Amino acid sequence: MNDLRIERARSEAQLADWRTVHNTIIPTAVLSLDEVRERAGRNRLDVAYLGEVAVGCSTVRPPDEETPAATVIARTLPGFRERGFGTALYEQGLAHARTLSDEGVETVVLASNEEGLRFALARGFVEVERYVLPGDTVPFVTLRLP
Repeated sequence: MNDLRIERARSEAQLADWRTVHNTIIPTAVLSLDEVRERAGRNRLDVAYLGEVAVGCSTVRPPDEETPAATVIARTLPGFRERGFGTALYEQGLAHARTLSDEGVETVVLASNEEGLRFALARGFVEVERYVLPGDTVPFVTLRLP
């Protein structure tokens, strides 16, 4: 883990790396590069690199009119899980999220991502909602730190 670095996705290459990780982990909600650019304007997007290889990404969403809590989502590519990279992304995102809201922290995990659900539950999150995006069949699970 000594070579792991987490960078804010600002350049086109970093946004493309963030997109690749996101789209690999969330194949039911694939994003275009334009959609990623738009998200980078309202959310904090980070990419985790091991050397020069993108191994994960995270999103921190500020509270909005629908959700008073900040949202932290950490994603690690399957070949790089169980090595602490997701924890590093999560902890950095959590620290930032706590500066955005006194109303708690939420996360969202694709229901088919059993490892992601176990990760969130192991950190004290509890399920509060499941929803399916229009046209999808796999639900997303919203979890909250009590």
